[in-house]
Amino acid sequence: MAGNQSMDEERHPEGEHERRRPERVYGVGDEPDPRFSMANERTALAWMRTALALVAGGIALISVASLTEMPAWAPLVGSASCLGGAALAVRALGSWAKVERALRLRQPLPPPRSLAILATGVVLLAALTLVLGVIEATRL
Repeated sequence: MAGNQSMDEERHPEGEHERRRPERVYGVGDEPDPRFSMANERTALAWMRTALALVAGGIALISVASLTEMPAWAPLVGSASCLGGAALAVRALGSWAKVERALRLRQPLPPPRSLAILATGVVLLAALTLVLGVIEATRL
């Protein structure tokens, strides 16, 4: 590295800096305090871990159901869990982008709707499992 030239300038000569993506997030406003931006990223990653756990749980249920004599509705619950995980992952990405954009534009943060959606989904999945379990128990 020559003189006071930064590594970024060394990789991108003549001031041509690599554009950060997505442009709709990074192309507006000013760079926020890195602590806030990193906290937003950590929150999004936590939502992604939750989404991954829902998908993994659904796959496990579907796999175990195919190997044992579990009720016929078990794969349905596993599929619902997988779909819920996929939806939560999409929601996490959208929420991250909205918050990052608000930070860059120095606007109020959007309300955290994902938590209510996740709680509702978990309650519905539990209720579905309970109802199907009661139906299965009455057949015995």
